[in-house]
Amino acid sequence: MAGVELSPAFWCGKRVLLTGHTGFKGSWLALKLSRWGAQVTGYALPPDATPCLSQIVGVDQVIDGRHGDLRDLSALQAVVNEVKPEIVLHLAAQALVRRGYDDPLGTYASNVMGTLNLLEAVRRVGGVRACVVVTTDKVYANQEWAWPYRENEALGGHDPYSSSKACCELLVQSFAASYFPPARHDQHGLAVATARAGNVLGGGDFAPDRLVPDILGAWDAGQPVVLRYPEAVRPWQHVLEPLTGYLQLAQGLYQHGPLYQDAWNFGSADSDCCSVVELVAAMASIWPDAPGFSLQPAQLHEAGLLRLDSSKARQRLNWQPSWNLRQCLEQTLAWHLAWRQGADMQAFSLQQITDHWEAA
Repeated sequence: MAGVELSPAFWCGKRVLLTGHTGFKGSWLALKLSRWGAQVTGYALPPDATPCLSQIVGVDQVIDGRHGDLRDLSALQAVVNEVKPEIVLHLAAQALVRRGYDDPLGTYASNVMGTLNLLEAVRRVGGVRACVVVTTDKVYANQEWAWPYRENEALGGHDPYSSSKACCELLVQSFAASYFPPARHDQHGLAVATARAGNVLGGGDFAPDRLVPDILGAWDAGQPVVLRYPEAVRPWQHVLEPLTGYLQLAQGLYQHGPLYQDAWNFGSADSDCCSVVELVAAMASIWPDAPGFSLQPAQLHEAGLLRLDSSKARQRLNWQPSWNLRQCLEQTLAWHLAWRQGADMQAFSLQQITDHWEAA
């Protein structure tokens, strides 16, 4: 299998339903798709915090953004029926570990029932050729192994958020096997896959209790950032890396159907896996007069070691990161400083998207 040659021309004019367009990943993906000429309809809850990336970069200026709740099947189905998407990119989720502890019912309702409603709406309406459901690297039953996790490893989840995403993986597998089996692809025409990405960084992430937003918020105030899990190791990467992978995967599903109907890891190179404290040190080397960090004992469980094996995506999709960790941090800090200085952030973000594409 030669891989998927990601093509802006392929996406030009495609009808795309993007859930979660008001979120961090969704905002960047909306900009990227709009730059490539896709006809994008977004579906998501309104932003619940300020500042908000989707508003800063003007996502609703470049796509047809709708506000709605995935837990409302009738409203969601009405949008799917109106838009009649060819491709569905499902990013909407309750995506925070600590919020999952605070609100397990809401987390499972959003992440599991929301995904089920989307798949059911797609099934009822028909016409969709490719559907990518985005989960997380936290879907694995983490044994704190030194080696990275592959797509065929056991699923699990210690905390409600991770567990809810593992449930999504099982849901997609079951739903696809029941209603969109590869053996009958010539009849139903839809190929479904899941995507598991490592920890993403990038400009415009303002979510609470995430590392880089915590670092930038503290340093903007001239304070040391408080670290709860300084030795935790993660596969760090710029947000544009997995987004490129999602688009390659969706294009592969559209063009080749069952050949790509599977689960896929999108993680950084092994050399870009590092601990939280090492990441802070790398950012401090770029930030002028960085105030450093302090430590606070963790109260809630999070995995200490988590790495992804993305060799399948590299070999079968021909996907690989364009920026290393140093470049990722430089681009993230450049975006943040430009925003603080009042730059045109839609133009700035689109230029970063272009730079990333040209670096591939």
